Amino acid sequence: MTFKGSIRENRAYIIIAIVVVIVIVLTVLFTTNNLFLSFIAKNNLGSWSEDIGERAYSSQLLGFEQWGGYTYRNNNDYYPAYVTVTSLKTLFMLNENDLFKKTVETISKEAINNKILIDLNTSITGIRTNNLGHKTKYIIYNGTDTNLEPFEQIKIIGESWNCAPSGSSIVCIGYAQITNSSIDPKEVNTIFWSKIISDPFGSINSIFIEENGLIFNVICH
Repeated sequence: MTFKGSIRENRAYIIIAIVVVIVIVLTVLFTTNNLFLSFIAKNNLGSWSEDIGERAYSSQLLGFEQWGGYTYRNNNDYYPAYVTVTSLKTLFMLNENDLFKKTVETISKEAINNKILIDLNTSITGIRTNNLGHKTKYIIYNGTDTNLEPFEQIKIIGESWNCAPSGSSIVCIGYAQITNSSIDPKEVNTIFWSKIISDPFGSINSIFIEENGLIFNVICH
């Protein structure tokens, strides 16, 4: 065997080895990149239910970036409320600050699209630990729904966290109308809002937790 022939064979082996490594890496990435869609268990929903028509899923970059989610509604025409639970999975998990920033941006964008005025001066931010032990970041706003006549008062929460066991990032957004002028212009009804934030008194800073609350009990792994 000539020296040149030996070099060619060595190059061939190197190329084959590189191809094999790439195939193995891609196989591992594809098999471990399945998105687990976070959800709220039925035993926590009570009178709420999933809006099947609002289910969503999308992927890009050959499936290395995926997102999907569910929407839950309280089925009440007088004080409508809903919660969206969105799961995100990227090749590299977002850090918590970027995820929280994305949550705030989503609220702002959706508010504009749905003609909701957010009172930025009422924002409350904080950190808490949910029922699965994940540390979450949240932001709460008061707002006005201008789609209604007369305008009605609402409350909005955005809450996010990273779920290491599933390798996904979770963004939850809750909306609750808390006034209804056709019933009583002076009444403020926070029953459904309390359910969203898992606090019987409607204040997320309370020491009390409603065990069957919604965002607090999201299952992400």
